[in-house]
Amino acid sequence: MSLRSARSRLIGNLSLVIIALLGASLACARSAQSGDSPSVWVPGQSAPSTQDSIEATRTPFMPPTRLPGAPILTPTPDSPHNVPAMRTEPEQYAVQPGDTLGIIAQRFGVSLEELINANDLKNPNILDVGQVITVPVPSPEGIGPDFKVIPDSELVYGPASALFNIEAFIKGKNGYLAGYREAIEEEGKELSGAQIVQLVAQEYSVNPRLLLAVLEYQSGWLTRSDQNQGKIDYPMGVRDEWRKGLYRQLSWAANGLNRGYYLWRASAAATWVLGDGSVVPIAATINAGTAGVQAMFAPLYGRSDWEQAVGEGGVYAVYNAFFGFPFDYAIEPLVPPGLSQPHMQLPFEPGVVWNFTGGPHAGWGDGSAWAAVDFAPPSDQLGCNPSNDWVTSVADGLILRADNGEVIQDLDGDGYEQTGWVILYMHVESRDRVRPGANLKAGERVGHPSCEGGFSSGTHVHLARRYNGEWIPADQSLPFILDGWVSRGTGVEYDGFLEKDGHQVEAYEGRSADNAIQR
Repeated sequence: MSLRSARSRLIGNLSLVIIALLGASLACARSAQSGDSPSVWVPGQSAPSTQDSIEATRTPFMPPTRLPGAPILTPTPDSPHNVPAMRTEPEQYAVQPGDTLGIIAQRFGVSLEELINANDLKNPNILDVGQVITVPVPSPEGIGPDFKVIPDSELVYGPASALFNIEAFIKGKNGYLAGYREAIEEEGKELSGAQIVQLVAQEYSVNPRLLLAVLEYQSGWLTRSDQNQGKIDYPMGVRDEWRKGLYRQLSWAANGLNRGYYLWRASAAATWVLGDGSVVPIAATINAGTAGVQAMFAPLYGRSDWEQAVGEGGVYAVYNAFFGFPFDYAIEPLVPPGLSQPHMQLPFEPGVVWNFTGGPHAGWGDGSAWAAVDFAPPSDQLGCNPSNDWVTSVADGLILRADNGEVIQDLDGDGYEQTGWVILYMHVESRDRVRPGANLKAGERVGHPSCEGGFSSGTHVHLARRYNGEWIPADQSLPFILDGWVSRGTGVEYDGFLEKDGHQVEAYEGRSADNAIQR
């Protein structure tokens, strides 16, 4: 995104202010429970490391980062986005593993009702892999709003979010969320409302300020203490039984925010399908952050209510009342032009043959960028089985979090996962797993691959990159390179190749000579 000269100078100064402050203060995330082993390294806490620990203190919520006396600027103008052309002819689609009609409808920008009507389906809830579905031409109904809701850097869990103390802000509003607690099955413990917001922000890499703004818009949980049972069970308004509770509701919201953001980044979305089945062409001049907000609200509302939610009187107004003008927080560009990946190596020990089992696919949930690739250890068994092989560090860096199968490594060593390069290792077994605070060198042991944490059909490690909080795709312009092997995608999630010096290894969910790879 290009910046005008005055705004460029201001944002440059803001970036310096933020980075300087990051060395001195940050609200800690996912604090260890009393009596538990710490699952998060806290800046300032002694760490089992030969390097000096980074000192920082907790701070309360801080105001917007606009310099004193500086003018309030309008959002940076965007050149018209390269919106994909809408289809003018029906298309045939072969059902893939994991597909539902809802997923297919969303992928092709048509309503579920249109998709059902176009196919003679005995039971719309049951699809067979390989079954051919006719996807009708979408029926658009007038271009969507071009109002910019939020800058890109306020959608992701980026540098400016490092100054935000979630717990202090929630307590200051004294609403229902301040006293809320929920047993989180995935975590195996009870968490407070603030801890749940922090957890979802970290997992999906979505800004907690935005999560709080959409939660308030939907349910008033921050400012109202009285809530009916429907709002308690489904505060985001997604009334699915298996999405009951704040954690699953906020996870749904974060996933939807990511979906719109990264589809827009990849020029892969032309329309939103609203809750009433109407299809809305996307305005070409919105930014990725706004696309995320529009996409998240789309399935919840019909046209009028959706335009209200994504307009000046919607979640933008809540955000502005809570935190100030959203574009005062903008760090642009969040991912600098010409950024290159630091040297990384394959995530296993030399001489051991692993298998490349997953090409580019979502880093977290199914809405984020296709930032991840998968590797499985040697075994003569399929499925989830214990492994004594080791996942190893792809680069030098500080371990910030290690819990529930997830290990987060900070490559710039400043102690903040919102800044610079960060690596996610997922499905790392608790046995022998590295502890937060450890400074690993490239090739040192992280832990054993497993099925721990999230869904997994077999023992493996899921590896993904983020920069300044943004998931970095493994199949686009910033190559994912491991020991010289370059990741390539095919346009189909999980399909892909690793290429090096004229050699090619193809991703395959199994073990064969074709997907074998070693250091």
